[in-house]
Amino acid sequence: MQQQVAAAKEAALTAIENASNVTQLEQLKPDVLGKKSPLRQLMRLLKDLSAEERPAAGALINEAVAEVEQRFESRLTLLRDQELERRLALEKVDVTLPPPHRCAGSLHPLTLTLNEIVRIFVSMGYEVATGPDIETEYHNFDALNILPDHPARDMHDTFFLAPGVILRTHTSPVQIRYMKSHRPPIAIIAPGRVYRVDDVDATHSPVFHQVEGLLVDKHVSFAHLKGTLTEFLHAMFGRDLATRFRPSYFPFTEPSAEVDVQCFICRGKSSECRICKGTGWIEVLGSGMVHPNVLENVGLNPREVSGFAFGLGVERFAMLRYGIPNIRCFYENDIRFLSQFRARV
Repeated sequence: MQQQVAAAKEAALTAIENASNVTQLEQLKPDVLGKKSPLRQLMRLLKDLSAEERPAAGALINEAVAEVEQRFESRLTLLRDQELERRLALEKVDVTLPPPHRCAGSLHPLTLTLNEIVRIFVSMGYEVATGPDIETEYHNFDALNILPDHPARDMHDTFFLAPGVILRTHTSPVQIRYMKSHRPPIAIIAPGRVYRVDDVDATHSPVFHQVEGLLVDKHVSFAHLKGTLTEFLHAMFGRDLATRFRPSYFPFTEPSAEVDVQCFICRGKSSECRICKGTGWIEVLGSGMVHPNVLENVGLNPREVSGFAFGLGVERFAMLRYGIPNIRCFYENDIRFLSQFRARV
């Protein structure tokens, strides 16, 4: 066994020394240190030895493997240093060359989209309100009529930081905090990051951006909601596009509606449109009249005031606006992608 170990070790060390560059050495690694290398294969012979011989033989093999590993790493470091020295010797710097051109910065497409959304609503008289990303379950769920035993809780996969403390799943908690500290009339939008346990794919991310809106005053009706959102969508996508409201369900609004805008690519004339999937419509918003329970939770009398709320995803609007097929593009910091958006800082 001792002679076999010595022979296998010597062969491995010789092969390592004969490698003349990093590529050759890295290709050699499986042959000298891999599971099927001669040294590793000797481990299989231990079962044929007596119980007294086995520990010493095993230690001998391990020492040989350790020596080969050390020689491999030192040789790899040496070859890398030699290659770097050769490359540096060949490279020359022309000190007379002018410095590289400084490219002008540009805003991120999400920032551009969010700024446009905010601009439109501010022009309609809304104020911008913000709130913490780390929220209590009360503000994120309970105050919004999503009680602990409510089935709507299953719609949210939530990041829990501590008992009763979470990363907010929507920006609706901002509305609760604002209504508790302000009296009607209230007209706000709440932009910000939100967090949900979600697998990353072409249209989903565990971190994304929302803008939610709220208007509370006397005699607010669904007609006001329709007028506001229709005006917003026309300003965002063009006044020649139709909009429609479909009945839906949200625990914090009643009645509730999904809002669609006519496909601005095919105008409903193509069954193969990749944007609307041939339906002619694109879902862009969720909305509804503020639920009476939500108003009561913030100390308002639903018999005296009413309101509407809505929410939209900034990433979705940016993808529609710029024809971006994959949400991952927003977070990869690829300058080739980002440089296409030329609005300057």
